[in-house]
Amino acid sequence: MGLGFKKSIKIAPGVRVNLGKKSAGLSFGVKGAKYSINSSGRKTTTIGIPGTGLSYSTSSRKKHSTAKSKRSQLEREMAKAEKEKLKQLELEHAKAVVEEFETKIDAITTIHRSCSNVICWENLVSLPAPYDISKPGPKEAAAREKAASYKPGFFAKRISALNSASNGSFDKMIAEAIEEDKNDYDEWETIHKLSVRVTNFDVDAMLEVISNTGIFDDLVEYGSEFEIGFSNPHIAEVEFDIMSDTVVPQESATLTSTGKLAQKPLPVTKRLEIAQDYVCSCALRIARDLLSILPIDAVLIHAKDSFIDTVVGNNAKHYILSVFIEKEKLSQINFDMIDPSDSMQNFIYNMKFLKTKGFQPIDRLEISTFSYNKQVD
Repeated sequence: MGLGFKKSIKIAPGVRVNLGKKSAGLSFGVKGAKYSINSSGRKTTTIGIPGTGLSYSTSSRKKHSTAKSKRSQLEREMAKAEKEKLKQLELEHAKAVVEEFETKIDAITTIHRSCSNVICWENLVSLPAPYDISKPGPKEAAAREKAASYKPGFFAKRISALNSASNGSFDKMIAEAIEEDKNDYDEWETIHKLSVRVTNFDVDAMLEVISNTGIFDDLVEYGSEFEIGFSNPHIAEVEFDIMSDTVVPQESATLTSTGKLAQKPLPVTKRLEIAQDYVCSCALRIARDLLSILPIDAVLIHAKDSFIDTVVGNNAKHYILSVFIEKEKLSQINFDMIDPSDSMQNFIYNMKFLKTKGFQPIDRLEISTFSYNKQVD
């Protein structure tokens, strides 16, 4: 049972101060009628009939107590809404991180699915000149015809300055047309000469095409480095560094059942598997691009990566994949459905991969090691 406290002090006839444990009050009145005010805000009016034991009381509280309660409730609701908003922002951030991780994995293992547009050099060689260089070009002829058909208006006939301005405008138009014709012819001539050289398997011309088309620009963004040459004019040979440590993510990102972000080191076997798919996907993409923009028959690709040399303890680069990809075999592949690592079985290749250790150093293939060695016609 709790300890209570109550005391009433008479300060004047009919007026008392009432002291309690948690509040104080003031009451005043006469027998049969009394009015009380409490520090809690409660007001009480009591009316009774003396000697009968009958009485009637009414109580009320200050309105500010209700307002305070509403304000407290509103503050609680606002705090709850803020908490929900913060929770939603955290969920959206977690989803964005997971999506970024999944997008990167998909990007580095499906590089082979995109390819440069095919260039038909034979068609470019047979493309006729835009016009006979010994005669005016089509744009010049059109400009001169427009100038010749011009008829000055009423004011131009009577005001020589206006007529002179019109003639000067036509002279400028003809000069611009001549320049445009020349640019069109120069562009055709440049493409024609390059096409002739490429169809004749001019190595310098083919290297120029590779440089100008920038087919490996997106691969370079991953940090890869390329060296391209021709051991045979019909066969392009490519060496590239994969730099898997900077390309393949070190951590995975997933959502828990409650929607929270979970990041942890990517399992070794999974990371090695992704690295293998990345390397093989790059090899397929390189072959597809080169065989699309050049009239060659095959591509010999060598991929390199860094390994710790246990003898001296330094990083050393070794070949990890060497594959000879012929155009005819490549054309039979459905690139949207293949596993890039498994697809190497379609070609002559050298690759040693262990599930728990990843790529192992290999010897690169040489053109002389297999029968394909087509000579220039």
